[in-house]
Amino acid sequence: MQTDPDKLLKKHPQLVHSDMLTVVSHVQRNAGDWIINTLMVEGCPAPFRFRRKQPYRNIKGQRVNLTYYPVTESVGGIEFEIMNVVRIRIA
Repeated sequence: MQTDPDKLLKKHPQLVHSDMLTVVSHVQRNAGDWIINTLMVEGCPAPFRFRRKQPYRNIKGQRVNLTYYPVTESVGGIEFEIMNVVRIRIA
């Protein structure tokens, strides 16, 4: 099922949609039954995270369209901004 980013943005105003972002780093790691994917995109210091049941292909160097929302995570008393990805598409 394809999702339309405009529908998501209207339904959830806290979401942000960005087009044609270049992925500079893509890392996958196991966390129980899930695989956590972390992306770093060009021009943004915050990591983008999403999880899947199966491994995702390596998208380092690719351009992607992302729909995400920012959250703050505290690690060792230090707060970090992280982007939780709701929708990712290769551009």
